[in-house]
This record gives sequence, C-alpha cells and structure tokens, in this order.
Amino acid sequence: MTSVVTEVVGGKVKKPGKRGRKPAKIDLKAKLERSRQSARECRARKKLRYQYLEELVSSRERAICALREELEMYKQWCMAMDQGKIPSEIKALLTGEEQGKAQQNATKLAKAGKTEANSSNPCWCWQCSSWYEGQGPHPQRPPS
Repeated sequence: MTSVVTEVVGGKVKKPGKRGRKPAKIDLKAKLERSRQSARECRARKKLRYQYLEELVSSRERAICALREELEMYKQWCMAMDQGKIPSEIKALLTGEEQGKAQQNATKLAKAGKTEANSSNPCWCWQCSSWYEGQGPHPQRPPS
C-alpha cells in the first residue's frame, strides 16, 4: 500500500506533483516545427520587404538622375540667356514651330513621372503581412 503525502495550506489539501496535462514529445516536436516554419515565413517576408525597398530606392534614384539632367539643361538655358543668347529650344517654343514636339516631350515626361509614381508597385500591408497592388488603404480591409 502506498501513501500519498498531502499538505494542508490555507485550509486546502494540496497533492504533490505537476498539475495539468503533460506535453508529449510529439507535441514538443510539432511546436518546434511550427516555430521553424514561422521563422522561415518571417525570413521570406523580410526578404520580400527588402527587395521591394531596394527596387523603390533604385526607381527613385533613376528619377533623381532624370531631374538633375533636366535641371542642368535649364541652368544652361539660363546662363545662355544671361549672356544675351536665346537657346534654340526656347526660340522654337516661342515661335511655336516645335510646339507639338514640346507637348509630346512634356507628355512623355508627365507619363514617365506618373508611371514612376503609379506603376504597379506592390504595397506591403503590415497588418496581414501580404502584398497588394496600388497605393492607399488595403483593398480587402475596411478603412479605420
């Protein structure tokens, strides 16, 4: 016959040993596997996030280079006008000979700016950890 040692603490009888369900080794292995899978998914999300940011940086750098070239062209025009010379591009704009070409160039620049800003760059939703197309609020979530 075995005897069970019991204690009385605060009027309650306590039995020695662990309470609750003992985790089986299978549960521990499953928990470790879930943890590993979660870590893999986290690393994949991080990699995607960094790729997206690198692409965003490179597109911004290209836009900056294009704007610097345009600024340099305008500086040269200003320097030429300060010397009393009117650049042929400005003459053409004033006379309207190449107005169609200028409009086409302006349209191309505007489109290039719009495509840079509104290209189908995916947006990252931090709430649901997924990508979606476009800017602004997540299309599947109601605005808060």
